[in-house]
Amino acid sequence: MRRALSEWYKAKSSLNLPFASELGAQTKTKRIRITAGGMLFPTEFWVAIVAAAVLWSAGGAYGIRFVIDREECFSQKVELGETVHFSFVVIKSENSWRYSEDGVDLLVSGPHGQQIHDVRDKISEKHEFIANHDGVHRFCFTNKSPYHETIDFDLHAGHFIFLDEHAKDEHFKPLFEHIGKLEEALYNIQFEEHWLEAQTDRQAIVNERMSTKAIYKAFWESVALIGASLLQVYLLKHLFERKLRQSRV
Repeated sequence: MRRALSEWYKAKSSLNLPFASELGAQTKTKRIRITAGGMLFPTEFWVAIVAAAVLWSAGGAYGIRFVIDREECFSQKVELGETVHFSFVVIKSENSWRYSEDGVDLLVSGPHGQQIHDVRDKISEKHEFIANHDGVHRFCFTNKSPYHETIDFDLHAGHFIFLDEHAKDEHFKPLFEHIGKLEEALYNIQFEEHWLEAQTDRQAIVNERMSTKAIYKAFWESVALIGASLLQVYLLKHLFERKLRQSRV
């Protein structure tokens, strides 16, 4: 990070930023410098730090695809005021011949065991909440079916931090706000993309199983039809032979 900021600083150190003069009579071009610890740094240096801080300020975030037998729990440390986004999709069941909408249960609890969110018999869900307490939050899945289920789980917890103590100029406040909104928008896009990918994977598996079932169903129906036809031929032949013997007598 230091090397990237240093290179960025060298490339941008000669940039002049226009701003309105105090008297408002004309627009001047000046280089803005901010003092920190007895050293002078161009404002661009602090902008780079702010951008890096905003982009890296998110807390815990991960996506995982796992197989559940009966119960699986995940823990995430969350700070007060952080926004927690989570989603899950039941991708497939262990039994390739089984398709149902039973789903799984999900219980989200806070650091003191208080219930935050409860989901019952869902194949997919996405939700968000703001943490009211610091501490470890638990996300527990329960599978009530006799088959193993494959679940895609996505979790993100974080908030936006601005290092505005290093830059108090009013011209940079909109920049900080836009950077924060951009980071949030990018994460929302990634969150929705992951959600749609999981839904697509599930639908592809469901379609494949339904196609396989349809093929096997058509095959066995054909076998049954052929068997019924052969049985009819045998019975008709047996009936004609019997009538022929009776007519000869």
